[in-house]
Amino acid sequence: MRNTVIIGNSAAGINALESFRKYEADSLVTLISEEPGPAYSRVLLPYFLRKKVSFENLFIRQDNYYKGMKVNTYFGDGVRQIEVDKQRVRLESGVLIPFDRLLIATGAHPVKPPVQNLAGPGVHHLWTLQDAQKLDSLLYPGKRALILGSGFVALQAAWAAIKRGLDVTLFELMPRIMPRVLDDQGALLLHQEILSHGVDLRTEIVTEGIERSGDGTIRVFAKGCPPFSVDVIIVGTGVRPNIGFLQDSPVEIEGGIPVNSKMESSVRGIYAAGDVASGPTVFNEAHVPHALWPTAVEQGKIAGANMAGKELDYRGSLNMNVTGMFGITVASMGIYQGCEELEKVSYIDSGEGRYLKILLRDQKPVGGVIVGTPEDVKLLGALRPFIRRNMSVNIRERFIKEGFHQDLMEKILYFQRLSA
Repeated sequence: MRNTVIIGNSAAGINALESFRKYEADSLVTLISEEPGPAYSRVLLPYFLRKKVSFENLFIRQDNYYKGMKVNTYFGDGVRQIEVDKQRVRLESGVLIPFDRLLIATGAHPVKPPVQNLAGPGVHHLWTLQDAQKLDSLLYPGKRALILGSGFVALQAAWAAIKRGLDVTLFELMPRIMPRVLDDQGALLLHQEILSHGVDLRTEIVTEGIERSGDGTIRVFAKGCPPFSVDVIIVGTGVRPNIGFLQDSPVEIEGGIPVNSKMESSVRGIYAAGDVASGPTVFNEAHVPHALWPTAVEQGKIAGANMAGKELDYRGSLNMNVTGMFGITVASMGIYQGCEELEKVSYIDSGEGRYLKILLRDQKPVGGVIVGTPEDVKLLGALRPFIRRNMSVNIRERFIKEGFHQDLMEKILYFQRLSA
């Protein structure tokens, strides 16, 4: 009997399994995960730290789910090597698992910046369930935390620490926060909001090294700053795909695993999806990594169907980041900065902390940025299908139809007329 192997137990792996089972109900399937099961939502980890979500509600599947899906599981056992010529996966435990079809959905891992002595006690990430549990036991009122980085994970960690009563310092190496998610104006508004909540936020800061004391405190040394002490450091300076086990295999790797529209790698019968994959986008780019939960879900579904013999094409990923923190909602989608030749519709009210920018090419939206309320994000959601289909849109009619604030819409149109 043919054996389908899925490496990964998160958004891409789970959705691939379910998609596969729609077309092959009884064939042999094996799922491997270096983390203990069952599957949980990485997106919800900051909410757990803020006491908004209970530990039990982090899990998106239960133990009996895997039995119901008729899948053999290897939890808590990572992959050491994929022996492509022999069509088998070698686990860290030494177990060999044969495969006819293979999905690599191994995700990514957080990276530490080149800071002297950073590796060791007192330094944490917020990436896995285990990370969140460790941090939950450390975030007490009056403690001092240093956050390195200013992406979504870092800022969510900072927000959780502030909500739990810690003194928080945040260092960003770049000139502004969220350099990969927001444009200059959006980042400035968020920066101001973070400062108003008591975070000591500093940009263009190079952290040089740390020293650990016998009492568990950590001395931090940064260029241009006097040394200071903290109780915990949380690192959120980016992630890299988990592809180490592919170094000696014929599967092509280039940052991640390049895949075609079928989610198939350079080796026939071996697929990749999620954070580890570098796939097509809606802007006709061939290989771009989008380490986003919705992208992993979409890619997993396509990969699972195609492993079952279907011939589905992935429409391409569309980057969209949305999060709420420090009492404000921020979102970006598609192309939202640079590209001076694009038409821009924008509005800003610094007093209210609200900002909108939509970029269009020939009346066709290609992306945008929102800083404001959760309701404002509906605007980007309304544009999503138009971007995917490369369709023109009447901004006024569409936004009003989607319930976007009439007063703000009138201001947008007013500034649009001024810039015409």
